[in-house]
Amino acid sequence: MFTGLIREVAKVESFQNGKLKVLSNHKANIGDSIAINGVCLTVTETFKGGFYLNVASETRSIVDDSKFQGFVHLEPAMQMGDRFEGHIVQGHVDTIGEVIKIDNHGNGVDYYIKVPHDQIKYIVPKGSITIDGVSLTVNEVYDDSFRLTLIPHTLENTLIKNYRIGTKVNIETDMFARYIEHILRRKEHKKGLSWSDVDAMSMSY
Repeated sequence: MFTGLIREVAKVESFQNGKLKVLSNHKANIGDSIAINGVCLTVTETFKGGFYLNVASETRSIVDDSKFQGFVHLEPAMQMGDRFEGHIVQGHVDTIGEVIKIDNHGNGVDYYIKVPHDQIKYIVPKGSITIDGVSLTVNEVYDDSFRLTLIPHTLENTLIKNYRIGTKVNIETDMFARYIEHILRRKEHKKGLSWSDVDAMSMSY
Protein backbone atom coordinates (compact mmCIF):
# COMPACT_ATOMS: atom_id res chain seq x y z
CA MET A 1 0.00 0.00 0.00
CA PHE A 2 1.13 3.54 -0.77
CA THR A 3 0.02 7.05 0.17
CA GLY A 4 0.66 8.99 -3.03
CA LEU A 5 3.33 11.17 -1.42
CA ILE A 6 6.44 11.15 -3.59
CA ARG A 7 9.62 10.45 -1.63
CA GLU A 8 12.10 10.99 -4.44
CA VAL A 9 12.46 11.89 -8.10
CA ALA A 10 14.65 9.01 -9.29
CA LYS A 11 16.24 8.31 -12.67
CA VAL A 12 15.74 5.32 -14.95
CA GLU A 13 19.12 4.14 -16.20
CA SER A 14 17.70 1.54 -18.58
CA PHE A 15 14.56 -0.40 -19.44
CA GLN A 16 15.01 -3.53 -21.52
CA ASN A 17 12.95 -6.71 -21.83
CA GLY A 18 10.78 -5.68 -18.92
CA LYS A 19 13.76 -5.10 -16.62
CA LEU A 20 13.92 -1.63 -15.11
CA LYS A 21 17.17 -0.23 -13.70
CA VAL A 22 16.61 2.72 -11.38
CA LEU A 23 19.21 5.04 -9.87
CA SER A 24 18.00 6.16 -6.45
CA ASN A 25 19.06 7.29 -2.99
CA HIS A 26 16.47 4.94 -1.48
CA LYS A 27 18.03 1.88 0.16
CA ALA A 28 15.86 -0.93 -1.17
CA ASN A 29 15.89 -4.62 -0.35
CA ILE A 30 15.07 -7.52 -2.63
CA GLY A 31 11.33 -8.15 -2.50
CA ASP A 32 10.40 -4.57 -1.57
CA SER A 33 7.40 -2.98 -3.26
CA ILE A 34 8.13 0.39 -4.84
CA ALA A 35 5.82 2.59 -6.90
CA ILE A 36 7.36 4.07 -10.02
CA ASN A 37 5.12 6.78 -11.51
CA GLY A 38 2.26 5.17 -9.61
CA VAL A 39 2.97 1.58 -10.70
CA CYS A 40 3.64 -0.94 -7.93
CA LEU A 41 6.73 -3.00 -8.82
CA THR A 42 8.94 -5.47 -6.94
CA VAL A 43 12.67 -5.06 -6.38
CA THR A 44 14.53 -8.05 -7.84
CA GLU A 45 18.17 -6.92 -7.48
CA THR A 46 20.02 -4.15 -5.67
CA PHE A 47 23.32 -2.40 -6.28
CA LYS A 48 25.13 0.62 -4.88
CA GLY A 49 23.05 3.61 -5.88
CA GLY A 50 19.94 1.82 -7.06
CA PHE A 51 18.03 -1.34 -7.85
CA TYR A 52 16.28 -3.38 -10.54
CA LEU A 53 12.54 -4.02 -10.85
CA ASN A 54 10.58 -6.26 -13.19
CA VAL A 55 7.67 -4.88 -15.20
CA ALA A 56 5.15 -7.61 -16.08
CA SER A 57 3.61 -7.87 -19.54
CA GLU A 58 0.18 -7.19 -17.98
CA THR A 59 1.47 -3.86 -16.68
CA ARG A 60 3.04 -3.00 -20.03
CA SER A 61 -0.28 -3.66 -21.74
CA ILE A 62 -1.78 -0.76 -19.74
CA VAL A 63 1.11 1.62 -19.03
CA ASP A 64 3.07 3.27 -21.82
CA ASP A 65 6.80 2.50 -21.81
CA SER A 66 7.51 6.24 -21.72
CA LYS A 67 6.52 6.17 -18.04
CA PHE A 68 9.61 4.04 -17.39
CA GLN A 69 12.08 6.45 -18.96
CA GLY A 70 14.03 9.48 -17.74
CA PHE A 71 13.10 10.90 -14.36
CA VAL A 72 10.27 9.23 -12.43
CA HIS A 73 8.27 9.64 -9.23
CA LEU A 74 9.30 7.09 -6.60
CA GLU A 75 7.50 6.01 -3.44
CA PRO A 76 8.43 3.01 -1.28
CA ALA A 77 5.54 0.99 0.14
CA MET A 78 4.13 2.26 3.41
CA GLN A 79 5.57 0.55 6.49
CA MET A 80 3.61 -0.47 9.58
CA GLY A 81 3.66 2.42 12.01
CA ASP A 82 4.34 5.08 9.37
CA ARG A 83 2.41 8.33 9.59
CA PHE A 84 -0.52 8.13 7.17
CA GLU A 85 -0.83 11.07 4.78
CA GLY A 86 -2.13 11.43 1.23
CA HIS A 87 -4.72 8.71 0.61
CA ILE A 88 -4.84 4.93 0.18
CA VAL A 89 -3.07 4.05 -3.07
CA GLN A 90 -2.65 0.51 -4.35
CA GLY A 91 -0.20 1.16 -7.16
CA HIS A 92 -2.59 -0.31 -9.74
CA VAL A 93 -3.05 1.91 -12.79
CA ASP A 94 -6.70 1.95 -13.90
CA THR A 95 -6.34 4.00 -17.06
CA ILE A 96 -4.23 6.48 -18.99
CA GLY A 97 -5.24 10.15 -19.03
CA GLU A 98 -4.12 13.04 -21.19
CA VAL A 99 -3.49 16.67 -20.24
CA ILE A 100 -5.79 18.78 -22.43
CA LYS A 101 -5.54 22.21 -20.81
CA ILE A 102 -3.24 24.04 -18.37
CA ASP A 103 -4.28 27.29 -16.69
CA ASN A 104 -1.72 29.12 -14.55
CA HIS A 105 -3.39 31.55 -12.18
CA GLY A 106 -0.45 32.68 -10.07
CA ASN A 107 -0.90 30.91 -6.74
CA GLY A 108 -1.64 27.57 -8.42
CA VAL A 109 -1.95 25.80 -11.73
CA ASP A 110 -5.09 24.06 -13.02
CA TYR A 111 -4.59 20.88 -15.03
CA TYR A 112 -7.49 19.49 -17.05
CA ILE A 113 -7.12 15.78 -17.75
CA LYS A 114 -9.17 13.73 -20.18
CA VAL A 115 -9.94 10.08 -19.41
CA PRO A 116 -11.96 7.31 -21.07
CA HIS A 117 -15.66 7.95 -20.45
CA ASP A 118 -16.15 4.70 -18.51
CA GLN A 119 -13.68 5.89 -15.84
CA ILE A 120 -15.47 9.14 -14.96
CA LYS A 121 -17.84 7.35 -12.57
CA TYR A 122 -14.85 6.58 -10.30
CA ILE A 123 -13.68 10.21 -10.16
CA VAL A 124 -15.45 12.24 -7.48
CA PRO A 125 -15.43 16.04 -6.97
CA LYS A 126 -13.28 16.86 -3.90
CA GLY A 127 -12.23 13.21 -3.83
CA SER A 128 -8.74 11.77 -4.18
CA ILE A 129 -6.97 10.62 -7.32
CA THR A 130 -3.44 9.48 -8.14
CA ILE A 131 -1.62 11.03 -11.10
CA ASP A 132 1.70 9.33 -11.93
CA GLY A 133 1.85 8.26 -8.29
CA VAL A 134 1.02 11.69 -6.82
CA SER A 135 -1.97 11.95 -4.47
CA LEU A 136 -4.13 14.90 -5.55
CA THR A 137 -7.62 16.29 -4.94
CA VAL A 138 -10.17 16.52 -7.75
CA ASN A 139 -11.76 19.96 -8.02
CA GLU A 140 -14.31 19.48 -10.78
CA VAL A 141 -15.54 16.57 -12.89
CA TYR A 142 -16.91 16.87 -16.43
CA ASP A 143 -18.30 14.37 -18.95
CA ASP A 144 -14.93 12.90 -19.90
CA SER A 145 -12.37 14.97 -17.99
CA PHE A 146 -11.60 16.52 -14.61
CA ARG A 147 -9.73 19.50 -13.15
CA LEU A 148 -6.93 19.52 -10.59
CA THR A 149 -5.30 22.52 -8.92
CA LEU A 150 -1.66 22.15 -7.92
CA ILE A 151 -0.02 24.48 -5.44
CA PRO A 152 3.57 25.71 -5.96
CA HIS A 153 4.99 23.28 -3.36
CA THR A 154 3.61 20.25 -5.23
CA LEU A 155 4.86 21.56 -8.56
CA GLU A 156 8.34 22.22 -7.18
CA ASN A 157 8.66 18.70 -5.77
CA THR A 158 7.18 16.64 -8.61
CA LEU A 159 7.60 16.24 -12.34
CA ILE A 160 4.12 17.60 -13.01
CA LYS A 161 5.64 21.06 -13.52
CA ASN A 162 7.08 19.69 -16.78
CA TYR A 163 3.78 18.36 -18.13
CA ARG A 164 2.41 19.94 -21.27
CA ILE A 165 -0.79 19.63 -23.30
CA GLY A 166 -0.76 16.11 -24.71
CA THR A 167 1.25 14.59 -21.84
CA LYS A 168 -0.01 11.11 -20.95
CA VAL A 169 -0.40 10.26 -17.26
CA ASN A 170 -0.99 7.12 -15.21
CA ILE A 171 -4.25 7.33 -13.29
CA GLU A 172 -5.40 5.32 -10.28
CA THR A 173 -8.96 6.23 -9.39
CA ASP A 174 -10.40 6.15 -5.88
CA MET A 175 -10.38 2.61 -4.50
CA PHE A 176 -13.55 3.10 -2.46
CA ALA A 177 -15.48 4.42 -5.46
CA ARG A 178 -14.56 1.24 -7.35
CA TYR A 179 -15.60 -0.96 -4.42
CA ILE A 180 -18.98 0.74 -4.06
CA GLU A 181 -19.64 0.54 -7.80
CA HIS A 182 -18.81 -3.17 -7.69
CA ILE A 183 -21.21 -3.76 -4.78
CA LEU A 184 -23.99 -1.87 -6.54
CA ARG A 185 -23.45 -3.75 -9.78
CA ARG A 186 -23.61 -7.09 -7.96
CA LYS A 187 -26.88 -6.01 -6.34
CA GLU A 188 -28.58 -4.89 -9.55
CA HIS A 189 -30.85 -7.92 -9.58
CA LYS A 190 -32.29 -6.89 -6.20
CA LYS A 191 -34.85 -4.17 -5.54
CA GLY A 192 -32.77 -1.60 -3.74
CA LEU A 193 -30.11 -2.18 -1.09
CA SER A 194 -30.38 -4.02 2.20
CA TRP A 195 -29.17 -2.42 5.42
CA SER A 196 -26.23 -4.83 5.39
CA ASP A 197 -25.26 -3.46 1.97
CA VAL A 198 -25.38 0.09 3.30
CA ASP A 199 -23.30 -0.92 6.34
CA ALA A 200 -20.71 -2.58 4.11
CA MET A 201 -20.32 0.56 2.02
CA SER A 202 -20.17 2.79 5.10
CA MET A 203 -17.47 0.62 6.66
CA SER A 204 -15.42 0.99 3.46
CA TYR A 205 -14.90 4.62 4.37
